[in-house]
Amino acid sequence: MAEAADFQGTSASPARRWLRRTGALLAGAPLLAGLFQLPAATSAHAVEQTSATAAADSGSVSVALDTLSPSAPTDGDTLTVSGTVTNNGKQAVTDAHVGLRVGPELTTRSAIDSAAENSGDVQAATGSELGGKYVEKFPKLTQGVSEPFSISVPVNELDLSDSGVYPFAVSLSGQTSAQPWEQVLGIRQTFLPWQSGEADTKTKTTYLWPLVSTVHMTAETGSNEQQTPVFLNDDLAKDISPGGRLDQLLSLGRDLDVTWVLDPDLLASVDAMTRTYRVKSGDTTRAGTYQAVAKQWLAELQQTVTDKEVVALPFADPDIASLAHNGTTVTGSLSHLNEATDVAATTVKTVLHVTPSTDFAWPVDGAVDPSIVKVATSAGADKVIARSDSLQETGGLPYTPSAARPIGGGTTAVVADARLSTVFQGDMTRASAATLAVQEFLAQSLALNLQTGKQRSIVVAPQRMPTAKQAQAMAEAITALQNGNWSESQDLTAAASAKPDPSATTKVPPTSSYPSSLRKQELPRSAFQQSASTQDKLDNFKVILSDQSRVVTPFGRAMNREMSTSWRGRATEASGFRGDVLNYLDELTNQVVLIDKSETKLSGRSATIPVTVQNNLVQGVNHLVLRITSLSPKRLEIGGASYSEQRVEVSGGHSQTVKFTTTANANGRATVVAQLYTEDGQAYGEPVTFDVKVTEFTATVMLVIGGGVLLLVLAGFRMYTQRKRAAAREAEEDGSDETGEAPAGPENPGGTEDRLKEESGSRAGADAREQPSDPAPDTPAESADPSGTGERVDR
Repeated sequence: MAEAADFQGTSASPARRWLRRTGALLAGAPLLAGLFQLPAATSAHAVEQTSATAAADSGSVSVALDTLSPSAPTDGDTLTVSGTVTNNGKQAVTDAHVGLRVGPELTTRSAIDSAAENSGDVQAATGSELGGKYVEKFPKLTQGVSEPFSISVPVNELDLSDSGVYPFAVSLSGQTSAQPWEQVLGIRQTFLPWQSGEADTKTKTTYLWPLVSTVHMTAETGSNEQQTPVFLNDDLAKDISPGGRLDQLLSLGRDLDVTWVLDPDLLASVDAMTRTYRVKSGDTTRAGTYQAVAKQWLAELQQTVTDKEVVALPFADPDIASLAHNGTTVTGSLSHLNEATDVAATTVKTVLHVTPSTDFAWPVDGAVDPSIVKVATSAGADKVIARSDSLQETGGLPYTPSAARPIGGGTTAVVADARLSTVFQGDMTRASAATLAVQEFLAQSLALNLQTGKQRSIVVAPQRMPTAKQAQAMAEAITALQNGNWSESQDLTAAASAKPDPSATTKVPPTSSYPSSLRKQELPRSAFQQSASTQDKLDNFKVILSDQSRVVTPFGRAMNREMSTSWRGRATEASGFRGDVLNYLDELTNQVVLIDKSETKLSGRSATIPVTVQNNLVQGVNHLVLRITSLSPKRLEIGGASYSEQRVEVSGGHSQTVKFTTTANANGRATVVAQLYTEDGQAYGEPVTFDVKVTEFTATVMLVIGGGVLLLVLAGFRMYTQRKRAAAREAEEDGSDETGEAPAGPENPGGTEDRLKEESGSRAGADAREQPSDPAPDTPAESADPSGTGERVDR
């Protein structure tokens, strides 16, 4: 960043600087004398080889500065430095010693940048060695061996008079067999901020302390009344457990005067862990067991933030830049940001019992452009936390202006200082790295304060999710700053409300200036399209539910999480999460289905067709319409038309069979489609298609059958009368032929009359059982046997 604010109001006197430079030159005189003592006959090639060897061995010893205490000394303090020296060269180092060096004051913030970049460069060493008793000697440093050191020196021995930032170095001097003269073989340079007394004007410093995490909860919930939540894994449990990242952030921030910046999703997730919860394990889930840890962490947070300023980000910390660049043209994307903002304050109040500020938007790394500002303010925020390497100074100010900048439309950009905000982003696992970062932070802060006599409000916005080691270094620096005498703490709201510097830059950089490295990490347009698809399905699903909140709330929060800033650099995981949310919604919607039907047989002119709706949800569904449509309405009508509809209401865990009246107009096979619809006409679920086989008798066929029956009746009647007449004639003949009549007796009981009566009775019985005049049935008798592949409909 081109910063014009590198001119300090005070600097060392010219005479004092001349003395320091003269001392440095005199300190180098023995080395020059040794070089001039080389034999005169040495060839040019030999000299070149010697120079190359010296360059190769220069810096062969690494110096690690693990502690520097106090970080910002004052009058009367004793400065203690400790660390290790390691011989990384190919030869042993003899007659070695560790010494301290103090260089001339660094008068600009850019000078501090340059010194930090060259902290291990032997050639960049400045200042003479303090010497005397303030050294630690090593007769021999063996190759590959590390040796510890610790040196204490009264601050008044360092000749620090004027307030300012001084380069402070720990060097290792010695000699090798190839270079048998004393030389600096390793160095580590840092900074010593020195404010001799209370500053006339103190910088008001705001430090943001972020409690932000990745996404931990899924959209899934249990079917019980409490809707037991399901977590992706146990990562959050580990983070809030003793020694975890979030546990340390909470412990370290407890005693600091900082502004707490919270993601409400983190609070909601930990709060959910205080009760029964489940954790995904492959294709199943298992019971969560960290309830006690969650309760303890939340209780400590509640106690810590009491009477502290709390800023709530929108729920799940949505990626404002990704939304601005890739999501605004996708329908519904901005509404998710509005929902995330609305639910933020409620979540924080419910969990922590404090009222947060929701007026701030915080784009990734404070990088802004007009589209980002527009999206950020669309959800109600009127303050955007930017950073000075994005909204850069172009007015040539000789100092760093205050953070607040009016950028138009009633919006204030709160511009965090880039140098102070990024100094702890590196690997802080080594104590030496953390010590250097702390000293650089304090040096930049003091240099900033000495730029002008004007009081300014400065904001520090570190990385969103610092590691535990980074947080430890940050806390050490903040503690030293707050115990120092050139800065005082201030809340973020106060910094945003401070009077802006009229000469500070207020022009938001164009979209083309947005860093390409950040743009590559953004959520793609396809991510917002997938979220929109999920929202469409949710809208279609919720209207049929008797208790919409059981679905709308968990899926609404899940779609907020789909837009989280934490997905940057994790494209695969982000895509998987979105897919899981959509798949789970599909699984729920498929719990309300039409039961498949096989071929249906229709015998008769009219009948009813049953269609069954199955609801496997735990809650009832309503506002559904079942429509069945005949694709051959000339052959089969439903409800007197091509289709018919009926409203459907089904209790949870039950099914309902709906009957539709049909009318057959012709024989054959007709295809019928059953489909559920919501009341607003949107198709719900998959349709069910089945065939209806029509075997109904037409009017012509009935006339033919009726005529045939009539002929049978007439023929039967004729046969009956003929038999009756024949029997009468036989009886007359038998009565007139007395000699031919057989007497009654054992061999002829009853005689001929009796046989006729018996025969007549037998025939009469047969006629009584089945008379030809009885009409035949219209349809065959219904069989009790199974109907095979067909389904017989109700008549």
